[in-house]
Amino acid sequence: MQASDRFNINSQLEHLQAKYVGTGHTDLNRFEWAVNIQRDSYASYVGHYPILAYFAIAQNESIGRERYNFMQKMLLPCGLPREMEED
Repeated sequence: MQASDRFNINSQLEHLQAKYVGTGHTDLNRFEWAVNIQRDSYASYVGHYPILAYFAIAQNESIGRERYNFMQKMLLPCGLPREMEED
């Protein structure tokens, strides 16, 4: 593999990461990645009515209540971040 090939692959990756937030970037830590995944999942549940109806039936709640619960969970899907140790 030549240096130009590596540069081209890296520039394509950077372009995708800038275009799609969920793909992450080099400075993304594990917690931020998990938060992105959880928020994407909850947004998908709210946005797709059949999935939302399935969750509502499974939990014996109304569809509106499930939508509200999912939107509330989007605020802090993984809880508060842990404090990072200073080096």
